[in-house]
Amino acid sequence: MPKAAGDAKLLIQSLNKAYAATPTNLKIIDLYVVFAVATALLQVVYMGIVGSFPFNSFLSGVLSCIGTAVLAVCLRIQVNKDNKEFKDLAPERAFADFVLCNLVLHLVIMNFLG
Repeated sequence: MPKAAGDAKLLIQSLNKAYAATPTNLKIIDLYVVFAVATALLQVVYMGIVGSFPFNSFLSGVLSCIGTAVLAVCLRIQVNKDNKEFKDLAPERAFADFVLCNLVLHLVIMNFLG
């Protein structure tokens, strides 16, 4: 086995071991972020195949997915117990901020649809 392949295998094993220690609520948020980004990529592929006639709709869909993913990453940062910056912030407050920001984001998206 070449040295680079062995190093890559060790890296993947160490990342997998470290991620196994991650709490379940953070893994759920990670899964949500992956789903939002995958949905945005699927929309881009669909636009490439079919076309972009209602371009505002395409932009609204993609920006909604990406914006939701960014807000979920912010939620993950705030809920993570290892992060010392947000130690005084309750997880319920972080989730309420996430919901409120998503509401504002989607109101703007719906307005952009026209």
